[in-house]
Amino acid sequence: MVSLKKQYLKRKDRCKVTFRLPKAAASGARTVHIVGEFNGWSTVKTPMTRLKSGEFKAVVDLVPGEAYQFRYLIDQTTWENDWEADRYVKSDFGDCENSVVVL
Repeated sequence: MVSLKKQYLKRKDRCKVTFRLPKAAASGARTVHIVGEFNGWSTVKTPMTRLKSGEFKAVVDLVPGEAYQFRYLIDQTTWENDWEADRYVKSDFGDCENSVVVL
């Protein structure tokens, strides 16, 4: 399973990025949201859909040529990074790191 899939669109200045959080990272989760630079760090704007496999998935259109920091928020209480992010950077909040997707 690939957690970040990038599909560059020919006719638009956009890239469809599919985010997947594996079942092992979200075991028992009821909700998962993507929280990042592309949605103003909103904890509610980008909910993920639970799949039958137990994974969570969301597709977001982003601008190519940019790098975006993000994290997953599980049940509005637990933060998780993407296990296959393009890179990680130190967060401005606490001793954690943010995942980064580079387009």
